[in-house]
Amino acid sequence: MSETASYSCFEVFIENQIAHIQLSRPEKRNCMSRSFWNDLPAIVKDIDHNAKARVIVVSSTGPHFTAGLDLKDFGVAEGVNLGDKEIQGTQAAADFYSHVSLMQDSFSALEQSRIPVLAAIQGGCIGGGVDFTTACDMRYACQGAFFTIYEIKIAMTADVGTFPRIVKLLPEGIVRELAYTGRPLSADEALSLGFVNKVYPDQESMLKGVMEIAGEIASNAPLAVYGCKKMINYARDHSTADGLDYVAVWNMSMLKPEEMMESLKAKMEKRPGEYVNLPVVKGNV
Repeated sequence: MSETASYSCFEVFIENQIAHIQLSRPEKRNCMSRSFWNDLPAIVKDIDHNAKARVIVVSSTGPHFTAGLDLKDFGVAEGVNLGDKEIQGTQAAADFYSHVSLMQDSFSALEQSRIPVLAAIQGGCIGGGVDFTTACDMRYACQGAFFTIYEIKIAMTADVGTFPRIVKLLPEGIVRELAYTGRPLSADEALSLGFVNKVYPDQESMLKGVMEIAGEIASNAPLAVYGCKKMINYARDHSTADGLDYVAVWNMSMLKPEEMMESLKAKMEKRPGEYVNLPVVKGNV
């Protein structure tokens, strides 16, 4: 199946079981406008719930992956500016909380997706970009890329997902230094700390390499890949004992001997395996 779709902040291409979500506002440094927060989870859930692909690749255009939040969508002198209206006084805090929760959910859709999400990062991954990429399964970068928790430079505490996730990806002392200073984390330093999986010499070779990895993932049994993602996320957030019990219960329900046999047969016959796609989520037919 091949599919192409356009949104105000994204272009989406689906081919060979790989969904490619590309940020498409290079003239605005791919900053995250209001439509970004609604479109991203809608795109991810459509791909996932309707089993349109087995893996998602997120990339960008222009010199920077993203400059982060589009600040004109946020606060004014007194109250919170949400589009055409200004909310004053008592309601402002509750409205701000709801707005941030919506943005958090937008990135959580990546983590909650049944299929892996790979991020290919060039140039600056700034502010909300860090929140974005920490919600992905893996991160890849090219030379010259950098990450910065820039919110501290505009008198904010990052609140859309950076801290709950990045402390599980980087040493705590490094996280504190990045958060307190706002200094950039270079691609090479990110690689040395395990924050990115690989650094490529340029954007072209990065995207080619990431697509090859995505293709390898897509060639595996989708249910088994989903199980791996589910177990890794669960193990990250629970004790070893809980993780052991959960994976046993999962395989008790989800292990498919016929797919194991197909995998062995495909290897013997030196051909790609023929696996059943994930089911369409009810309500999204």
